[in-house]
Amino acid sequence: MQIDSGAGEEGTARPMSDINVTPLVDVMLVLLIVFMVAAPMMMVGVPVQLPKTSAARVAQTAPPIVVTVAREGHVFLRQEEVPEGELVERLKAMREAAPAEAPVYVRGDRSVPYGDVMRVMGRVTQAGISKVSLIAEAEAGAPAVRAR
Repeated sequence: MQIDSGAGEEGTARPMSDINVTPLVDVMLVLLIVFMVAAPMMMVGVPVQLPKTSAARVAQTAPPIVVTVAREGHVFLRQEEVPEGELVERLKAMREAAPAEAPVYVRGDRSVPYGDVMRVMGRVTQAGISKVSLIAEAEAGAPAVRAR
Protein backbone atom coordinates (compact mmCIF):
# COMPACT_ATOMS: atom_id res chain seq x y z
CA MET A 1 0.00 0.00 0.00
CA GLN A 2 1.30 3.39 -0.97
CA ILE A 3 0.81 6.53 1.22
CA ASP A 4 -0.12 9.73 -0.60
CA SER A 5 1.78 12.72 0.76
CA GLY A 6 -0.72 15.21 -0.61
CA ALA A 7 1.03 15.96 -3.86
CA GLY A 8 0.40 13.62 -6.72
CA GLU A 9 2.53 13.02 -9.70
CA GLU A 10 0.45 15.59 -11.53
CA GLY A 11 1.31 18.33 -8.96
CA THR A 12 -2.17 18.62 -7.43
CA ALA A 13 -2.33 19.10 -3.67
CA ARG A 14 -5.05 17.70 -1.49
CA PRO A 15 -6.75 19.85 1.15
CA MET A 16 -5.57 19.27 4.69
CA SER A 17 -8.27 17.63 6.80
CA ASP A 18 -6.77 18.37 10.25
CA ILE A 19 -7.95 21.43 12.17
CA ASN A 20 -5.30 23.75 13.60
CA VAL A 21 -6.58 24.53 17.13
CA THR A 22 -3.71 26.81 18.18
CA PRO A 23 -5.39 30.05 16.94
CA LEU A 24 -8.65 28.97 18.57
CA VAL A 25 -6.91 28.43 21.91
CA ASP A 26 -5.14 31.80 21.60
CA VAL A 27 -8.40 33.63 20.95
CA MET A 28 -10.16 31.85 23.80
CA LEU A 29 -7.38 32.75 26.27
CA VAL A 30 -7.49 36.40 25.24
CA LEU A 31 -11.28 36.45 25.64
CA LEU A 32 -10.96 34.80 29.05
CA ILE A 33 -8.54 37.48 30.21
CA VAL A 34 -10.75 40.27 28.84
CA PHE A 35 -13.80 38.92 30.64
CA MET A 36 -11.86 38.39 33.87
CA VAL A 37 -10.78 42.03 33.83
CA ALA A 38 -14.13 43.44 32.67
CA ALA A 39 -16.47 41.38 34.88
CA PRO A 40 -15.79 43.23 38.16
CA MET A 41 -16.36 46.56 36.38
CA MET A 42 -19.79 45.48 35.17
CA MET A 43 -21.08 44.82 38.68
CA VAL A 44 -23.55 47.49 39.67
CA GLY A 45 -25.78 47.81 42.65
CA VAL A 46 -29.37 46.70 42.65
CA PRO A 47 -31.68 49.66 42.14
CA VAL A 48 -33.88 50.14 45.19
CA GLN A 49 -36.02 52.94 46.51
CA LEU A 50 -34.62 53.86 49.87
CA PRO A 51 -36.87 54.82 52.77
CA LYS A 52 -36.94 58.38 54.04
CA THR A 53 -35.63 59.22 57.46
CA SER A 54 -35.63 62.20 59.76
CA ALA A 55 -32.13 61.46 61.07
CA ALA A 56 -29.58 64.20 60.74
CA ARG A 57 -27.04 63.95 57.95
CA VAL A 58 -23.50 63.11 58.87
CA ALA A 59 -21.51 66.32 58.91
CA GLN A 60 -18.29 66.50 56.95
CA THR A 61 -15.26 66.78 59.17
CA ALA A 62 -13.57 69.42 57.02
CA PRO A 63 -14.83 71.88 54.42
CA PRO A 64 -13.96 70.86 50.86
CA ILE A 65 -10.96 72.34 49.10
CA VAL A 66 -12.08 73.76 45.77
CA VAL A 67 -9.55 74.41 43.02
CA THR A 68 -10.95 76.45 40.14
CA VAL A 69 -9.51 77.01 36.67
CA ALA A 70 -11.04 80.24 35.35
CA ARG A 71 -11.77 81.10 31.71
CA GLU A 72 -8.54 83.11 31.37
CA GLY A 73 -6.50 80.20 32.79
CA HIS A 74 -6.05 81.67 36.27
CA VAL A 75 -6.04 79.14 39.12
CA PHE A 76 -7.96 79.80 42.32
CA LEU A 77 -7.67 77.93 45.62
CA ARG A 78 -11.04 78.40 47.28
CA GLN A 79 -11.62 82.10 46.36
CA GLU A 80 -8.00 83.23 46.33
CA GLU A 81 -5.99 83.42 43.10
CA VAL A 82 -2.82 81.35 43.32
CA PRO A 83 0.04 81.17 40.83
CA GLU A 84 0.08 77.65 39.39
CA GLY A 85 3.67 77.12 40.53
CA GLU A 86 2.67 77.68 44.18
CA LEU A 87 -0.40 75.43 44.07
CA VAL A 88 1.43 72.27 45.19
CA GLU A 89 3.02 73.94 48.22
CA ARG A 90 -0.26 75.60 49.26
CA LEU A 91 -2.16 72.30 48.99
CA LYS A 92 0.51 70.47 51.00
CA ALA A 93 0.29 73.14 53.71
CA MET A 94 -3.52 72.90 53.81
CA ARG A 95 -3.33 69.12 53.99
CA GLU A 96 -0.85 69.19 56.89
CA ALA A 97 -2.87 71.81 58.78
CA ALA A 98 -6.11 69.82 58.70
CA PRO A 99 -6.11 66.58 60.72
CA ALA A 100 -8.87 65.03 58.59
CA GLU A 101 -8.49 64.72 54.85
CA ALA A 102 -10.75 67.29 53.23
CA PRO A 103 -12.27 66.41 49.87
CA VAL A 104 -10.70 68.19 46.88
CA TYR A 105 -12.91 69.36 44.02
CA VAL A 106 -11.59 70.71 40.74
CA ARG A 107 -13.80 73.08 38.76
CA GLY A 108 -12.94 74.16 35.24
CA ASP A 109 -14.67 76.64 32.96
CA ARG A 110 -16.07 74.92 29.87
CA SER A 111 -13.99 77.16 27.58
CA VAL A 112 -10.70 76.16 29.25
CA PRO A 113 -8.78 73.55 27.25
CA TYR A 114 -8.93 70.02 28.65
CA GLY A 115 -5.15 69.90 28.95
CA ASP A 116 -5.09 72.90 31.28
CA VAL A 117 -7.57 71.29 33.68
CA MET A 118 -5.61 68.02 33.59
CA ARG A 119 -2.37 69.89 34.33
CA VAL A 120 -3.99 71.45 37.42
CA MET A 121 -5.27 68.01 38.48
CA GLY A 122 -1.71 66.75 38.14
CA ARG A 123 -0.54 69.50 40.48
CA VAL A 124 -3.18 68.40 43.01
CA THR A 125 -1.91 64.81 42.90
CA GLN A 126 1.68 66.08 43.24
CA ALA A 127 0.60 67.53 46.59
CA GLY A 128 -0.13 63.98 47.78
CA ILE A 129 -3.89 64.10 47.33
CA SER A 130 -5.09 60.94 45.65
CA LYS A 131 -8.85 61.44 45.70
CA VAL A 132 -9.81 64.30 43.42
CA SER A 133 -13.31 64.97 42.11
CA LEU A 134 -14.39 67.00 39.11
CA ILE A 135 -17.37 69.29 39.47
CA ALA A 136 -19.82 69.74 36.60
CA GLU A 137 -23.19 71.35 36.25
CA ALA A 138 -26.18 69.08 35.61
CA GLU A 139 -27.99 69.61 32.33
CA ALA A 140 -31.56 70.85 32.52
CA GLY A 141 -33.93 67.93 32.74
CA ALA A 142 -31.16 65.41 33.50
CA PRO A 143 -31.93 62.95 36.28
CA ALA A 144 -30.05 63.51 39.51
CA VAL A 145 -27.40 60.95 40.38
CA ARG A 146 -26.25 60.60 43.92
CA ALA A 147 -22.49 60.44 44.45
CA ARG A 148 -21.02 57.52 46.38
